Amino acid sequence: MMKSLSLWNGANSEQTPPRSPVIVRIFDRIRRDVRAVLERDPAARSALEVILCYPGLHAVWGHRLTHKLWRHNLRLPARWLSQLIRVLTGIEIHPGASIGPGFFIDHGMGVVIGETTEIGADVTIYHGVTLGGTSLNKGKRHPTLGDRVVVGAGAKLLGAIHIGDDCRIGANAVVVKSVPSNAVVVGVPGQPVVRSQIHLPSTPLDLQHELLPDMIGTTVIKLLERVDQLEKLAHAEEPLPHSPRPDQEGSWRGEDFSI
Repeated sequence: MMKSLSLWNGANSEQTPPRSPVIVRIFDRIRRDVRAVLERDPAARSALEVILCYPGLHAVWGHRLTHKLWRHNLRLPARWLSQLIRVLTGIEIHPGASIGPGFFIDHGMGVVIGETTEIGADVTIYHGVTLGGTSLNKGKRHPTLGDRVVVGAGAKLLGAIHIGDDCRIGANAVVVKSVPSNAVVVGVPGQPVVRSQIHLPSTPLDLQHELLPDMIGTTVIKLLERVDQLEKLAHAEEPLPHSPRPDQEGSWRGEDFSI
Protein backbone atom coordinates (compact mmCIF):
# COMPACT_ATOMS: atom_id res chain seq x y z
CA MET A 1 0.00 0.00 0.00
CA MET A 2 2.79 2.42 0.94
CA LYS A 3 4.58 1.57 -2.28
CA SER A 4 1.57 2.42 -4.38
CA LEU A 5 1.16 5.75 -2.60
CA SER A 6 4.81 6.62 -3.15
CA LEU A 7 4.48 5.83 -6.82
CA TRP A 8 1.41 8.06 -7.09
CA ASN A 9 3.21 10.93 -5.38
CA GLY A 10 6.24 10.53 -7.63
CA ALA A 11 8.63 9.60 -4.82
CA ASN A 12 9.99 6.57 -6.67
CA SER A 13 10.75 8.32 -9.93
CA GLU A 14 13.11 5.60 -11.16
CA GLN A 15 10.21 3.13 -11.44
CA THR A 16 7.75 5.66 -12.86
CA PRO A 17 7.50 5.43 -16.64
CA PRO A 18 8.11 8.74 -18.43
CA ARG A 19 4.99 10.48 -19.67
CA SER A 20 4.58 11.85 -23.16
CA PRO A 21 5.07 15.63 -23.47
CA VAL A 22 1.74 15.80 -25.28
CA ILE A 23 -0.04 14.10 -22.36
CA VAL A 24 1.67 16.44 -19.92
CA ARG A 25 0.50 19.49 -21.88
CA ILE A 26 -3.05 18.18 -22.05
CA PHE A 27 -3.25 17.61 -18.29
CA ASP A 28 -1.63 20.99 -17.60
CA ARG A 29 -4.24 22.67 -19.80
CA ILE A 30 -7.06 20.80 -18.04
CA ARG A 31 -5.76 21.81 -14.62
CA ARG A 32 -5.51 25.44 -15.72
CA ASP A 33 -9.07 25.39 -17.08
CA VAL A 34 -10.43 23.99 -13.81
CA ARG A 35 -8.37 26.44 -11.74
CA ALA A 36 -9.74 29.34 -13.83
CA VAL A 37 -13.30 28.36 -12.91
CA LEU A 38 -12.47 27.98 -9.21
CA GLU A 39 -10.79 31.38 -9.14
CA ARG A 40 -13.52 33.31 -10.99
CA ASP A 41 -16.77 31.71 -9.83
CA PRO A 42 -17.50 31.87 -6.07
CA ALA A 43 -20.26 29.29 -6.57
CA ALA A 44 -17.69 26.63 -7.56
CA ARG A 45 -16.96 24.52 -4.46
CA SER A 46 -14.65 21.81 -5.74
CA ALA A 47 -12.72 20.68 -8.79
CA LEU A 48 -15.01 17.66 -9.14
CA GLU A 49 -18.10 19.90 -9.23
CA VAL A 50 -16.46 22.05 -11.90
CA ILE A 51 -15.57 19.04 -14.04
CA LEU A 52 -19.06 17.53 -13.83
CA CYS A 53 -21.40 20.53 -13.72
CA TYR A 54 -19.99 23.38 -15.81
CA PRO A 55 -21.20 23.35 -19.45
CA GLY A 56 -18.94 26.30 -20.27
CA LEU A 57 -15.94 24.15 -19.39
CA HIS A 58 -17.33 21.23 -21.39
CA ALA A 59 -17.79 23.51 -24.40
CA VAL A 60 -14.17 24.70 -24.15
CA TRP A 61 -12.86 21.15 -23.93
CA GLY A 62 -15.03 20.14 -26.86
CA HIS A 63 -13.68 23.05 -28.88
CA ARG A 64 -10.11 21.94 -28.20
CA LEU A 65 -10.95 18.66 -29.95
CA THR A 66 -12.89 20.21 -32.84
CA HIS A 67 -10.17 22.82 -33.38
CA LYS A 68 -7.59 20.05 -33.65
CA LEU A 69 -9.73 18.32 -36.29
CA TRP A 70 -10.20 21.64 -38.10
CA ARG A 71 -6.47 22.27 -38.28
CA HIS A 72 -5.94 18.79 -39.75
CA ASN A 73 -8.46 19.61 -42.53
CA LEU A 74 -11.13 17.32 -41.09
CA ARG A 75 -13.62 20.14 -41.51
CA LEU A 76 -16.89 18.22 -41.76
CA PRO A 77 -16.30 16.03 -38.66
CA ALA A 78 -15.19 19.15 -36.79
CA ARG A 79 -18.37 21.03 -37.68
CA TRP A 80 -20.60 18.05 -36.90
CA LEU A 81 -19.00 17.56 -33.50
CA SER A 82 -19.21 21.29 -32.70
CA GLN A 83 -22.95 21.20 -33.44
CA LEU A 84 -23.35 18.22 -31.13
CA ILE A 85 -21.55 20.15 -28.38
CA ARG A 86 -23.85 23.08 -29.06
CA VAL A 87 -26.91 20.88 -28.46
CA LEU A 88 -25.43 19.55 -25.21
CA THR A 89 -24.16 22.85 -23.75
CA GLY A 90 -26.10 25.66 -25.45
CA ILE A 91 -22.78 27.19 -26.50
CA GLU A 92 -21.72 27.50 -30.14
CA ILE A 93 -17.99 27.79 -30.83
CA HIS A 94 -16.86 27.45 -34.41
CA PRO A 95 -13.99 24.94 -34.76
CA GLY A 96 -11.92 27.53 -36.60
CA ALA A 97 -11.86 29.94 -33.65
CA SER A 98 -8.54 30.27 -31.83
CA ILE A 99 -8.82 30.25 -28.02
CA GLY A 100 -5.99 30.75 -25.53
CA PRO A 101 -5.46 29.07 -22.15
CA GLY A 102 -7.49 29.90 -19.06
CA PHE A 103 -10.66 30.69 -21.04
CA PHE A 104 -13.81 30.66 -18.87
CA ILE A 105 -17.43 30.84 -20.01
CA ASP A 106 -19.64 31.53 -16.98
CA HIS A 107 -23.21 30.15 -17.24
CA GLY A 108 -22.68 30.07 -20.99
CA MET A 109 -26.14 29.61 -22.48
CA GLY A 110 -26.49 31.49 -25.76
CA VAL A 111 -22.81 32.20 -26.34
CA VAL A 112 -21.78 32.35 -30.02
CA ILE A 113 -18.12 32.54 -31.12
CA GLY A 114 -17.44 32.90 -34.85
CA GLU A 115 -14.92 31.18 -37.10
CA THR A 116 -12.13 33.76 -37.26
CA THR A 117 -12.36 34.84 -33.61
CA GLU A 118 -9.07 35.00 -31.72
CA ILE A 119 -9.12 34.95 -27.91
CA GLY A 120 -6.09 35.55 -25.68
CA ALA A 121 -5.19 34.08 -22.30
CA ASP A 122 -7.37 34.20 -19.17
CA VAL A 123 -10.42 35.69 -20.91
CA THR A 124 -13.85 35.51 -19.22
CA ILE A 125 -17.21 35.85 -20.98
CA TYR A 126 -20.76 35.52 -19.68
CA HIS A 127 -24.01 34.17 -21.10
CA GLY A 128 -25.58 35.67 -24.18
CA VAL A 129 -22.31 37.01 -25.60
CA THR A 130 -21.82 37.09 -29.37
CA LEU A 131 -18.42 37.38 -31.02
CA GLY A 132 -19.79 37.76 -34.54
CA GLY A 133 -18.91 38.84 -38.03
CA THR A 134 -20.28 41.71 -40.11
CA SER A 135 -18.97 40.79 -43.56
CA LEU A 136 -19.47 38.15 -46.25
CA ASN A 137 -15.71 38.15 -46.77
CA LYS A 138 -14.12 34.72 -46.28
CA GLY A 139 -11.14 36.26 -44.45
CA LYS A 140 -10.84 37.77 -40.99
CA ARG A 141 -14.29 39.00 -40.00
CA HIS A 142 -14.62 38.29 -36.26
CA PRO A 143 -13.18 40.01 -33.17
CA THR A 144 -9.76 39.53 -31.59
CA LEU A 145 -9.65 39.68 -27.78
CA GLY A 146 -6.46 40.35 -25.88
CA ASP A 147 -5.42 38.82 -22.58
CA ARG A 148 -7.54 39.08 -19.41
CA VAL A 149 -10.56 40.60 -21.19
CA VAL A 150 -13.95 40.32 -19.44
CA VAL A 151 -17.13 40.44 -21.56
CA GLY A 152 -20.38 41.02 -19.68
CA ALA A 153 -23.67 39.20 -20.23
CA GLY A 154 -25.45 39.93 -23.50
CA ALA A 155 -22.63 41.96 -25.03
CA LYS A 156 -22.16 41.89 -28.80
CA LEU A 157 -18.71 42.31 -30.34
CA LEU A 158 -19.05 42.52 -34.11
CA GLY A 159 -16.56 42.64 -36.94
CA ALA A 160 -12.80 42.29 -37.29
CA ILE A 161 -12.13 44.58 -34.34
CA HIS A 162 -9.41 44.30 -31.71
CA ILE A 163 -10.11 44.48 -27.98
CA GLY A 164 -6.94 45.35 -26.07
CA ASP A 165 -5.58 43.61 -22.99
CA ASP A 166 -7.31 44.08 -19.62
CA CYS A 167 -10.53 45.53 -21.07
CA ARG A 168 -13.97 45.09 -19.53
CA ILE A 169 -17.00 45.08 -21.84
CA GLY A 170 -20.20 46.04 -20.03
CA ALA A 171 -23.34 43.95 -20.14
CA ASN A 172 -25.42 44.41 -23.33
CA ALA A 173 -22.83 46.70 -24.91
CA VAL A 174 -22.58 46.61 -28.70
CA VAL A 175 -18.96 47.05 -29.75
CA VAL A 176 -18.22 47.66 -33.45
CA LYS A 177 -14.90 49.53 -33.16
CA SER A 178 -11.51 48.53 -31.79
CA VAL A 179 -10.84 49.31 -28.14
CA PRO A 180 -7.48 50.26 -26.59
CA SER A 181 -6.00 48.32 -23.70
CA ASN A 182 -7.18 49.02 -20.15
CA ALA A 183 -10.57 50.41 -21.14
CA VAL A 184 -14.16 49.91 -19.99
CA VAL A 185 -16.81 49.84 -22.74
CA VAL A 186 -20.49 50.66 -22.15
CA GLY A 187 -23.55 51.53 -24.21
CA VAL A 188 -24.93 51.11 -27.71
CA PRO A 189 -22.81 51.67 -29.66
CA GLY A 190 -20.05 50.92 -27.17
CA GLN A 191 -18.18 53.93 -25.81
CA PRO A 192 -14.67 53.09 -24.51
CA VAL A 193 -13.51 54.81 -21.32
CA VAL A 194 -9.80 54.44 -20.59
CA ARG A 195 -9.14 53.50 -16.96
CA SER A 196 -7.61 56.11 -14.67
CA GLN A 197 -5.80 53.28 -12.87
CA ILE A 198 -4.11 50.76 -15.15
CA HIS A 199 -5.11 47.14 -14.60
CA LEU A 200 -1.91 45.10 -14.42
CA PRO A 201 -1.51 41.38 -15.22
CA SER A 202 -0.51 40.81 -11.59
CA THR A 203 -3.73 42.31 -10.18
CA PRO A 204 -6.91 40.21 -9.72
CA LEU A 205 -9.22 39.84 -12.71
CA ASP A 206 -11.70 42.70 -13.05
CA LEU A 207 -15.17 41.20 -12.62
CA GLN A 208 -16.88 44.27 -11.09
CA HIS A 209 -19.73 44.60 -13.56
CA GLU A 210 -21.56 47.15 -11.40
CA LEU A 211 -18.80 49.74 -11.95
CA LEU A 212 -19.86 51.01 -15.37
CA PRO A 213 -19.33 54.68 -16.28
CA ASP A 214 -22.23 56.63 -17.80
CA MET A 215 -20.32 59.23 -19.76
CA ILE A 216 -23.33 60.53 -21.73
CA GLY A 217 -25.44 60.93 -18.58
CA THR A 218 -22.57 62.64 -16.77
CA THR A 219 -22.08 65.02 -19.70
CA VAL A 220 -25.80 65.96 -19.77
CA ILE A 221 -25.80 66.67 -16.03
CA LYS A 222 -22.70 68.85 -16.34
CA LEU A 223 -24.31 70.79 -19.19
CA LEU A 224 -27.45 71.37 -17.12
CA GLU A 225 -25.35 72.64 -14.24
CA ARG A 226 -23.54 74.97 -16.62
CA VAL A 227 -26.86 76.31 -17.95
CA ASP A 228 -27.97 77.06 -14.37
CA GLN A 229 -24.77 78.99 -13.75
CA LEU A 230 -25.19 81.01 -16.94
CA GLU A 231 -28.81 81.85 -16.05
CA LYS A 232 -27.73 83.15 -12.66
CA LEU A 233 -24.99 85.24 -14.26
CA ALA A 234 -27.52 86.70 -16.72
CA HIS A 235 -29.77 87.85 -13.83
CA ALA A 236 -32.90 86.79 -15.67
CA GLU A 237 -35.95 88.73 -14.50
CA GLU A 238 -38.14 85.63 -14.67
CA PRO A 239 -36.62 82.32 -13.63
CA LEU A 240 -36.65 79.80 -16.43
CA PRO A 241 -38.15 76.34 -15.82
CA HIS A 242 -35.56 73.78 -14.90
CA SER A 243 -34.86 70.92 -17.25
CA PRO A 244 -35.42 67.37 -16.01
CA ARG A 245 -32.46 66.00 -14.11
CA PRO A 246 -31.73 63.18 -11.65
CA ASP A 247 -32.04 63.78 -7.92
CA GLN A 248 -29.35 63.14 -5.33
CA GLU A 249 -30.08 59.41 -5.46
CA GLY A 250 -29.62 59.31 -9.23
CA SER A 251 -33.33 58.84 -10.10
CA TRP A 252 -34.96 60.87 -12.88
CA ARG A 253 -38.34 62.31 -11.86
CA GLY A 254 -41.06 63.64 -14.12
CA GLU A 255 -44.47 62.92 -15.58
CA ASP A 256 -45.54 59.41 -16.44
CA PHE A 257 -46.07 58.76 -20.12
CA SER A 258 -48.31 56.02 -21.51
CA ILE A 259 -47.41 54.28 -24.74
